[in-house]
Amino acid sequence: YKLSVAPEMDIMEYCRKEWRGNTPVAKRMRKGYEAVAQKFASIRRVRGDNYCALRATLFQALSQATQLPSWLQSEDFTMLSENLLSKYDWIKQWQLKQKLGRKMGEISEEIKEYLILLRKKWKNISEIKGPIEKQQACDKLFKNEEEEYSLYEALKFLMLNTAIELYNDDKNGRRVPVFSWLLFARDTSSNPCQLMHNHLNHIGHSGGLEQVEMFLLAYALQYTIQVYRLYKYSTDEFITLYPNDPEEDWPVVTLITEDDRHYNIPVRMCQETML
Repeated sequence: YKLSVAPEMDIMEYCRKEWRGNTPVAKRMRKGYEAVAQKFASIRRVRGDNYCALRATLFQALSQATQLPSWLQSEDFTMLSENLLSKYDWIKQWQLKQKLGRKMGEISEEIKEYLILLRKKWKNISEIKGPIEKQQACDKLFKNEEEEYSLYEALKFLMLNTAIELYNDDKNGRRVPVFSWLLFARDTSSNPCQLMHNHLNHIGHSGGLEQVEMFLLAYALQYTIQVYRLYKYSTDEFITLYPNDPEEDWPVVTLITEDDRHYNIPVRMCQETML
């Protein structure tokens, strides 16, 4: 198996290797990496397929997990696919991982398996006390393609569930975060059904996550995703938070991107920033 998240490498060494020239872009990238290196010592490259935003976020969340999030503990978590399919017939067109000869009725069972797997892996890894052992468990999981891709299907389904909740809240006059309006203001996703067909079904196959979908992922996981956007260095968007007004009790994961398409992960917080 290929490792989906490469071993760590010194952040400035990585930067020098990637950005040698003297173009304005290379200079900006180097400045950006220098700023990240004030906080983090190393970088781990994330495999660059269309799952990389999900992969980087989940890897970071698991590698620092110390408990099972409350939404993963709830009784009806594993019933999610059955409950949603009973209300929304269009979810039958959910695009699962490519498996031949699948019958329509199996979709809810298959998603249920993925959700159970997500809960199990999160629980197991969060119970590991030693940081080295925890890291080894994460590395092992992200070498197992079958399991890894099943977890991304679970995350995508949680994103759909969150989108449906937000859409219904808005229709019923409840307050929703601003990104939710932006999500459903797109011609291609004016409701959850379109969002599924035109966006979520394509993630991992023909497209990655767009910016507004990073907010959706953050809400689905109840995590704040902090991203160093290197090409925005020296602007106020250099460090972007999804959501930008996070709940105080949400844990934070940190990613790095050079272009808002591919994400890598910074690791090893420098000592002084931890104090």
